[in-house]
Amino acid sequence: MATVFTKIAKGEIPSWKVAENEDFYAFLDINPLAEGHTLVIPKHVEDDYIFHLDDEVYLGLCAFAKKVAVALKAAVPCKRVGVAVLGMEVPHTHIHLVPLNTEADLDFRRQKLQLPSERFAEIAESILKEYEKL
Repeated sequence: MATVFTKIAKGEIPSWKVAENEDFYAFLDINPLAEGHTLVIPKHVEDDYIFHLDDEVYLGLCAFAKKVAVALKAAVPCKRVGVAVLGMEVPHTHIHLVPLNTEADLDFRRQKLQLPSERFAEIAESILKEYEKL
């Protein structure tokens, strides 16, 4: 059975896409720690633990996430983009990219932002535009 993230990557569940290529997909987290909080996933591998990925997929995922992080930082004002790999809530490898101004911005125990759909769409569009420039 496909994971929710696989369904998102296939377009079966709507998302706010910020980047995509043949093997990987990046979209806004619907429960963000900060505006621009992005999830990066492999499209064709549903393993729930990043270190189970074969080297080719792992390295490709990291390279794709780096490019997305560059676009994210250009689109969303922040000091840097933080990276977290938890994988506890969805059984599909995913990397969190979170715009940071302080270390506390990457605390997953914090209350998540509540944003209107229009704001998600604006953020996704601005990141995608920056990604397409790279």
